[in-house]
Amino acid sequence: MGKPTPSLFLPVASLETMIPDVTGILLAGGKSRRMGQDKRLLEIGEQTLFARSLSVLKSVFTSTLVVIAQDSTPVQTDVPVLRDLVANCGSLGGLYTGLMQAKTDRVFVVACDMPFLDANTIRFMTTAFCDADVVMAKLAQGLQPMHAVYSKRCLPALEAMIKTGDLKIQRIADDPTLLVRTMSDSDLRAIDPEGRSFLNVNTPADLQAARRLLSIKTDRPSS
Repeated sequence: MGKPTPSLFLPVASLETMIPDVTGILLAGGKSRRMGQDKRLLEIGEQTLFARSLSVLKSVFTSTLVVIAQDSTPVQTDVPVLRDLVANCGSLGGLYTGLMQAKTDRVFVVACDMPFLDANTIRFMTTAFCDADVVMAKLAQGLQPMHAVYSKRCLPALEAMIKTGDLKIQRIADDPTLLVRTMSDSDLRAIDPEGRSFLNVNTPADLQAARRLLSIKTDRPSS
């Protein structure tokens, strides 16, 4: 699993073109234990985290699904909402459910606690390596499995992980049967110079920081 070189990248789809052969999957069934309340309903910039994330996916993909936990409070939306096929498997269970139910061979999966999702970054990751089973960012803080592309060839590995109780999704990148491509900070900075795409909100402090960032971005005068 090596760092891709620029020559490996395939042409990226036009920013105005919807992507029909990849399904956007929004995981929105977390327990929000560290936050102390349902993260989906928290507002940043007059939109909930759930609404912000879903609107970005719908702007990129022809097909979008929402996956929630078996015991999660229902969400109201105009896209199909699925409940986990296997209970108590966290994000890995959500990925497995979305990948099983998607009608496309590949999916882009993201958690709903990322307030600064960027459509251009998602398009870049989704279209750069169409041959890969996994396309995942490898940043300074490690692999980012909840903003990544997966093919249905990952399903046997995910099933094996569920059976053994190994729920750390990033370990799928070590599976020798899968073609895994990783993207570095430098690869992604060309699309997202400020590096906000992968910021997530897990705690009240994270929420306040995200609101400050959005305020700074909104108040900054345009050039």
